[in-house]
Amino acid sequence: MSIIEELTQVRKAAQRTQEDLAQAAGLTRMSVNRAEAGIVDPKLSSVVEMARALGMELMLVPSALQAEVAAFLQSGGRVLGQPPGVSAPLSIVDTLSSRSSR
Repeated sequence: MSIIEELTQVRKAAQRTQEDLAQAAGLTRMSVNRAEAGIVDPKLSSVVEMARALGMELMLVPSALQAEVAAFLQSGGRVLGQPPGVSAPLSIVDTLSSRSSR
């Protein structure tokens, strides 16, 4: 699902019109309509403003970290440790534990 499709779903779930969203985001209704219809590929700045107007914040993540960031977010931010490995640095849990035992 594209970011515009997700924003459209959020807008509709919030029972907001394209006009409401456009006004809150500082855009024209036509800009929102054309973006949602797939007629135009909106500027990133427009997408950011649409998201913020819907109470969301966009986060650009490097592709190499996408799976890890998704897992962290899905866990509600409770994934703090990492499995031990030969060259793996200490996890935040290990780092904090070693500081508190000093």
